[in-house]
Amino acid sequence: MIGLNRILMKGLTQINLRYMPFADAATPDLPLSRLIRLALFQISVGMASVLLLGTLNRVMIVELNVPAALVAVMVALPFLFAPLRAFIGFKSDMHVSAFGWRRVPYIWLGTMLQFGGLSIMPFALLVLSGDGQGPIVVGQIGAALAFLLVGAGLHTTQTAGLALATDLASDESRPRVVALMYVMLLIGMIFSGLLFATLLHDFSPVRLIQVIQGAAVITLFLNVIALWKQEARRSAPARPDRDTVSFSSAWAIFVANPQALRFLFAVGLGTAAFNMQDVILEPYGGEVLRLSVGQTTLLTPFHACGALVAFALAAKLLSRDFDPCRLAAMGVLAGLVGFPAVILSSTMDSSTLFRAGVWTIGFGSGLFSVSTLIIAMNLKIEPFNGLALGAWGAVQATAAGLSIALGGLLKDGTTFLRHIDSLGPVFQSPVTPYNIVYQFEVLLLFGTLIILGPLVQRHNFSSHKPSTIGLADLPS
Repeated sequence: MIGLNRILMKGLTQINLRYMPFADAATPDLPLSRLIRLALFQISVGMASVLLLGTLNRVMIVELNVPAALVAVMVALPFLFAPLRAFIGFKSDMHVSAFGWRRVPYIWLGTMLQFGGLSIMPFALLVLSGDGQGPIVVGQIGAALAFLLVGAGLHTTQTAGLALATDLASDESRPRVVALMYVMLLIGMIFSGLLFATLLHDFSPVRLIQVIQGAAVITLFLNVIALWKQEARRSAPARPDRDTVSFSSAWAIFVANPQALRFLFAVGLGTAAFNMQDVILEPYGGEVLRLSVGQTTLLTPFHACGALVAFALAAKLLSRDFDPCRLAAMGVLAGLVGFPAVILSSTMDSSTLFRAGVWTIGFGSGLFSVSTLIIAMNLKIEPFNGLALGAWGAVQATAAGLSIALGGLLKDGTTFLRHIDSLGPVFQSPVTPYNIVYQFEVLLLFGTLIILGPLVQRHNFSSHKPSTIGLADLPS
């Protein structure tokens, strides 16, 4: 392990730092080699997310002939653990350890949950499809357990991992560290998606088993490297004889700050606004703009590229004491440009405008996500950093899951009403169900701006006070 780590880091250090992205995120206490190694847990989280929400979704429905409704329930199961992220973060804050660790035990627990879920998943899916031995109900129970384990594992790993990054990063480097963590998550999602697509091109049950179990081994390998010698064995934060508080007491302290509650409402509303269109974006391109499967597949890279540009811009601006609340508002404003562009693309029959809108939505979503994470890190409720990050993650993941489901229900419900001619001739166009979802997202973005306004004014993290009229000066 040590030898492999030295070889990897030696190769990285031979590259001129000027040409390495996020090189300025490193500090003497947190060098770039250690920072990149810590961020490997985000790659494993991204890989698990793609496997659950993308690859297995299609494989179960098309190749394994599992009913779509059952697949939807399975995919939604990991979101059940999202609200527990606040509790997980708090427990990592208050963890009592003879070794003096707080975050490491929870990252390791999350890793084991992911590994266990991915290990039993392929066999459960084969029984569920009817190709294996045993009653299908056994496959249903096994698949549900596998999805629950992976969901619980990735939420636990990411919450404790981000809390550890907060502990290690200085106040000055924290914005760039956060941006790097998000970039590594996107890298994990993009490359694992391409890898899974390549490996499963010639599908067979044996190949499915190999791919999922390979993902389990890679998850364990990456997370062990990420954890290695990251958290010092301190005597104070986790000593057995220190004073502890209950979760309810810590939560009461957290929500006693009205800015914290307003912030969580803004995170939930903004996340819902950006994620409601996830399940209808590619169908919109195919049904309304008549794009091919290959062309709609490229929408994900367009969205991801916009987010990557947003992360780089956020790292640069936040390192210069730019107010993260204002940056989050800029992300919302970008969404207010992107969604109308998508709506107008059908009127103008322009696939170029559609792609530009998708890129802008990705850019706005990236700015909003990384900025709100920085706000959560800067809430200053020592020693409950994990609780703040867990609350942010719980609200974000829950809002994303619920909004995705709501987007699909709005689209299907409007389509049903259109087919029975309940909406009148004006709503008979096939683009109507999609546009209703996009217009609802625009309304949510305006609501997010209203909630963010007082935060910019009263919860300004920068010492710079602009003289021009800004978001905080607008009525709310």
